[in-house]
Amino acid sequence: MRLHLLAAVAPLVLLAACASTGVEKGKVYGGVDVAQGSSPYGMFLAGEAALNDGKSGEAARYFDLARAQTETQASGEPLVVERAFTSALLAGDIDRAAALAPSGDQASEAAKRLGKLVVAVEALADGDGKTARTMLAGDAIAFPHRPAASLLAPWAAAAAGDVDGSLVRPQVRGDRLVEYFGQLGQGALFERAKRYDEAETDFKALTSLPDPTEMAVSAYGEFLERRGRRVDALALYETSLAKEPSSLAVKAAKARAQAGKTPPAQPTLREGAAQALIGPSASMIQAKQAQVALAYLRLVLRLDPGRDEAWVMVGDLMQAGGDTDAARAAYSHPKPGSLEYSTAQSKLAWTYQAADDKVTALKLARAAAASGSSDARLTLADLLRSNDEYGEAAEILTGLLNEDKTPDWRLLYARGVAYERMGRWTEAQADLGAALKAQPEEPELLNYLGYSLIDRGERLPEAMAMVEKAVAANPRSGAMVDSLGWAHYRLGQYKQAVERLEQAVELDAGDPEINNHLGDAYWQVGRRDEAQFQWRRVLTLKPDDKIRASAEAKLASGLGPNNGPAPKVAGK
Repeated sequence: MRLHLLAAVAPLVLLAACASTGVEKGKVYGGVDVAQGSSPYGMFLAGEAALNDGKSGEAARYFDLARAQTETQASGEPLVVERAFTSALLAGDIDRAAALAPSGDQASEAAKRLGKLVVAVEALADGDGKTARTMLAGDAIAFPHRPAASLLAPWAAAAAGDVDGSLVRPQVRGDRLVEYFGQLGQGALFERAKRYDEAETDFKALTSLPDPTEMAVSAYGEFLERRGRRVDALALYETSLAKEPSSLAVKAAKARAQAGKTPPAQPTLREGAAQALIGPSASMIQAKQAQVALAYLRLVLRLDPGRDEAWVMVGDLMQAGGDTDAARAAYSHPKPGSLEYSTAQSKLAWTYQAADDKVTALKLARAAAASGSSDARLTLADLLRSNDEYGEAAEILTGLLNEDKTPDWRLLYARGVAYERMGRWTEAQADLGAALKAQPEEPELLNYLGYSLIDRGERLPEAMAMVEKAVAANPRSGAMVDSLGWAHYRLGQYKQAVERLEQAVELDAGDPEINNHLGDAYWQVGRRDEAQFQWRRVLTLKPDDKIRASAEAKLASGLGPNNGPAPKVAGK
């Protein structure tokens, strides 16, 4: 496909004029010197490279330059126009994307379908309900955007003044997402039409499901509060929190209702349409269709720029795509007071941690934790543990545990890890044991406690059973297979240890501890050259101080792992 695209665009080189493009001279992108920007072909290649790197803003600029030049020489190269459209959409310039929406016989069908959806959303955002309704009517927008279009259609009808049309629940055969979000939207539109009994029927049906979503509970609760039924709303919130006590949105709603504060106003048409697109966006993320998901989220934010969970989702997609600057910009949108603020700040802090800027990461995390948010404090504790500051991490986790009537096993696990790293093994074992009692099938817990016991030569048969159970649950986890290999090593079963540790290295070749363990196992079965190779390899993998010292000592002494105390074996 790439060869076909380039072949189609190649003739543009012959058409290129020598006019200035406004691109920074000497700029090289994807191997293309865009100082030669008089060539639309060069701009196209630079745009392709930027798009492949997840830099949709850069891509939009290059494609637009290529498109502008070809339009002055011909009717416009369709492939360049499509790329300009896609890049503008992914960069969040919906007005520009709508203007570039592909049409005509030369445009691809996929691009035309997405283009229609973009034009419809832009019309809705501009208050032109009639155009939006026309674009979304019937089967005008087909697969894969049909679910999104059908969910938007009632809101477009409402914007066009067609009350009856707005109350028709959208349907796409076999699509449960449309069924669910269609009913949620219908409830909101019934309320808008002052048909309150029918609105409540919809909301009640959605919150009566075995696991009602936070979105449905919030919508119904706010409806009840607006109707003056605060007691009923509180009962709904309490029932929901009994099932999902960590829901920030429902906690905030309950606190608001208890305080007798004014409930949120019913959603505007634009806000309702934005909510309708959240479901398809999440569905595309789950299906690993990142580009479509990002396109939908940009449309959500065109309709409702204050939709903070959409900003967080955009940040996640941009970070996964390698555009850290765009991810940070997205995570910076939610402001203090927003339900998503602590989540966004946590993710923002982790982008700096991943870039090895630990000072900025901790500064952001501390600022967020100062709000008192339990989630923000937990993020700070996690970052502190990642930076080997276990004492402060344990202190924060103790505060969080003291606030819970029923301690969360994940907090016990995290504090147990901190205690173990600090050498406070008795306390660590108590926390890890309590966490495992609460969550006996959790592979991470089984592996961590099992490995910790193995590394100390304690309760080896029991620890072996723990890591075997963890590996059975996650056979592709290098860390867990390593734990099992190390258990064999500690039991003196060196041949089995080599087999398992070789598997672990295949699964996670860059882990210094796994490579160190494999070197030890090789030494014990007489494969001395391979052992020394592994220890030398450990030194190239950015090991921590303890692992580095271990590998260096074995290489320097020439005595291998036998230069220290013999491994403890059960019963000896």
